[in-house]
Amino acid sequence: MFLIVAISLFGLFIIVLYVLSPLIAPKPFKLEGSHVMVTGGSSGIGQAIAVEAVKAGANVSLLARNQAKLTAAKADVEKYVKNKDTQKVQCISVDLSRDFSEVERTVKEAEQNLGPVQMLINCVGTSISGVFEEIPLTEFKRMLDINYMGSVHATRAVVPSMKSQQHGRIVFVSSQAGQLGLFGYTAYSASKFALRGLAEALHMELKPHNIYVSLAFPPDTDTPGFAEEQISKPEETRLISETAGLFKPDVVARSILSDALLGRFLCYIGVDGYMLTSLTCGMSPVISITEATQQVVTMGLFRIISLFYLDSFDRVVRKCKEKREQNKSKSS
Repeated sequence: MFLIVAISLFGLFIIVLYVLSPLIAPKPFKLEGSHVMVTGGSSGIGQAIAVEAVKAGANVSLLARNQAKLTAAKADVEKYVKNKDTQKVQCISVDLSRDFSEVERTVKEAEQNLGPVQMLINCVGTSISGVFEEIPLTEFKRMLDINYMGSVHATRAVVPSMKSQQHGRIVFVSSQAGQLGLFGYTAYSASKFALRGLAEALHMELKPHNIYVSLAFPPDTDTPGFAEEQISKPEETRLISETAGLFKPDVVARSILSDALLGRFLCYIGVDGYMLTSLTCGMSPVISITEATQQVVTMGLFRIISLFYLDSFDRVVRKCKEKREQNKSKSS
């Protein structure tokens, strides 16, 4: 009896989603001729996304702090321009984490050259890892200033023009560390988790204006920032992170851009990314009956699998603790 009721309710759920799904599907978005702004575009995932955008015919603005890196990134991105006669790539140096009026001025300057921003990729970010009590308190604020407020400032600067166009895409690049908290990421994870609350609330505000928000959760990616982070990363963090593998920036970039064009809210990369995203979907928006059904069907199974992951993570932490204690006793 219970099984029949459960199947009936699930069937009703699918029917309701089927009826509603045409109402929530976003309008198509074309990159060709569009103005795509990429913050943190001087290297890593941001630069890789810029490359994919120009390959598709977009005009691109790269925003970051370091002018020398921006100039080098611009030269690299321009190699992949689809139409050299009409496409443009520009770079502007600005500290997105500080003064909003300066960020607003920079965005307006970019729009004067390439027209209104139609897609914003918030890729600006930095990372730090360490044991909670050993991370300077100033680093907690710095993570929030760069990873969170940097995205707030850039987004605030483009939303008015997107509303006037009644068209746009906004992407927040979080991290798999923004889906679950891991050893060593107390400062970093908090700043990346904050992006989710911003993205969900903003999506609800902007959807009536045909502006769709996407939230990306890239895994460890082979970038200069990742290489720098590896130098001081605690052993526990390194061992746990390795379970998801290391991805190439172009693979991550293509996946994020593809999901953003479709208007998907949650963007994932790889098998572990799919599991984590389905497992942590919560009250996040969906754009299709297929996406919603997959989340409902897989969530229970993925929760079971996640328990094994969590147990393995705990084992890593315990072994590292025992190893340090043994080394300490030998040296004393």
